[in-house]
Amino acid sequence: MAEFAYTALTKDGHHESSTIQAPNAATAGHLLKDQGLLPVQISEKGGKGGTDVLQFLSTVSFNEKIGFIENLGVMLKAGISITRCLQILVKQTTNPKFKSILADVGTQVEQGKSLGEALSKYPGVFPGIAVSMVKVGELSGNLDKSLEYLTVQLHREADLKSKVRGAMIYPSVIVGAMLIIGLLLSIFVLPGLVSIFKEQAADLPLTTKIVIAFSDFMSGHAILVIGALIAIIAGLVSVYRTYPGQRAFDTMNLHIFSIGPVVRKVNLARFARILSSMLKSGIPIVQALDVAADSLGNIRYRELVKEASGEVKVGKTLAESLGKNSQLFPVLVLQMIQVGEESGTVQEILEQLAGHYEEEVDNTLKNLSSIIEPLLLLAIGAVVGLLALALISPIYSIYQNQ
Repeated sequence: MAEFAYTALTKDGHHESSTIQAPNAATAGHLLKDQGLLPVQISEKGGKGGTDVLQFLSTVSFNEKIGFIENLGVMLKAGISITRCLQILVKQTTNPKFKSILADVGTQVEQGKSLGEALSKYPGVFPGIAVSMVKVGELSGNLDKSLEYLTVQLHREADLKSKVRGAMIYPSVIVGAMLIIGLLLSIFVLPGLVSIFKEQAADLPLTTKIVIAFSDFMSGHAILVIGALIAIIAGLVSVYRTYPGQRAFDTMNLHIFSIGPVVRKVNLARFARILSSMLKSGIPIVQALDVAADSLGNIRYRELVKEASGEVKVGKTLAESLGKNSQLFPVLVLQMIQVGEESGTVQEILEQLAGHYEEEVDNTLKNLSSIIEPLLLLAIGAVVGLLALALISPIYSIYQNQ
């Protein structure tokens, strides 16, 4: 039996640290669970390291983050103290990883740290906009109001992501199915058919010869082809994870037919909505631009907004700073921002722009689906027609020669 030091969460959300006797770390974890404790970290006393149990658990979903922010705002508005709010939310949370994070946040707040400081310890869970708006809310004494703005923003963000994801599911499934079926046909079905044609002396049409050559290559090098496809996909993913690769990919997206307009409108809607919400909460524009930049999905937009933040800091107007690339920020957007700066209504103008582009994204995605569906049908029909021509023509020729 070995002795293990552990840190675990009690049923009321508090951390408990002690030791336990067990043959191994896994058994120690089971024993703690039997006692009603949720193990956070288990390490053998005298050993070289610990086992972070939570690293094997699921990540925190976007909806769980929204639920936390929304519930926290409602309870604060009802007059419940922030420490009590966090204790209640720890009990309500079912995700073990999120429960541990919230318990730690609650402990930090009890020790005298602000909620914003505690949340900033987990940048992978709480986005920059959430941390910034919480900090401003605490400084201004209107934390419940800031959380209300933040909840609205996160709900709109989730809705936008859902629309984009939903529009991409159908074409992705169809294209993926076509590739898999085509690969299976090439490896297992076509070789049996083309062997019949090879035995005939009749002169085969060009399309049939192409299909035969393709089938011979696929059946003879199936493992090589599959390996090459896997290597290409892995290589593209590796390249995308680098800064130059992601920048090239995002730049390409801006120029793809039908995809480019969606990417631009999504980023414009997100930029306007986030910046408007943060300015409304009282966050300085330079800090708001930095957070908005980090929240944008396209790296080209992030670069331009970051650069604009630096220029605004030294006295340039926002419209002037964003106007360096008319492809990313159209003239209409720049003119409206300029009018807002001159009239002191930047927040309202940005909110109008956000609503406009969110509606544009919705309409564009609907139109995109109606365009993609017939194009996919045409592509499938073309492939089927080509195969039919390549396989039926030689049969007809053989029949005539008999």
